[in-house]
Amino acid sequence: MAQVATANQGVWSGGKSPFKVEYGKLMMWYFLMSDAFTFGAFLISYGTIRFSTNSWPDPNHVFRSFPIIGEMHIPLAFVSIMTFILIMSSVTMVLAVGAGHEMNRKEVLKWLGWTIVGGIAFLSCQAWEWTHLYHEGAWWGHNPFLNIDGTQASTNFTNFFFTITGFHGFHVLSGVVINIIMFIMTWRGVFDRRGHYLMIEKAGLYWHFVDLVWVFVFTCFYLF
Repeated sequence: MAQVATANQGVWSGGKSPFKVEYGKLMMWYFLMSDAFTFGAFLISYGTIRFSTNSWPDPNHVFRSFPIIGEMHIPLAFVSIMTFILIMSSVTMVLAVGAGHEMNRKEVLKWLGWTIVGGIAFLSCQAWEWTHLYHEGAWWGHNPFLNIDGTQASTNFTNFFFTITGFHGFHVLSGVVINIIMFIMTWRGVFDRRGHYLMIEKAGLYWHFVDLVWVFVFTCFYLF
């Protein structure tokens, strides 16, 4: 019995910091876990409808446009660039967090700035894609694209696409705003006065989550 009590004290470390994780970081993990359930519900709903339908629009046909150039024979070229931008922004966020651990404010500002640029670039690409699809007649309740077998498609494709990519885009926008706030706080020396850059690490957790979710969104909508 005494051994169990000792083990519990070691895990909870006095009950103030479960598993010796900083409180704010633990709450961020809780938030991300609950958000993952929301995204999971959306994607499971999409998958259920998608694979219970005999035919579906071909993503290679729907997503083959490119800014200025127009229609391209290379499928998914534009969304591949979008994905690359978002993944690279995750790399720069890792570098910003690493610089924070070293208390290097100059490097944090540099890499956090590039992360913000990447997020804005991704949102700009998504805005162009949405605008292009809208001009083609695609929107909630409207689907101009035929199924891969030539039959008329339902609006499930566009309804799910705009809902899920819009929900993800809102998360990216929120992440950009958070990173801008972190950038300003870093620039003003707030974290140097605190003696740590834990807030950058928490913002990094959120940003990596957003990037990870995009991998699943990309797989569901653009590859199948």
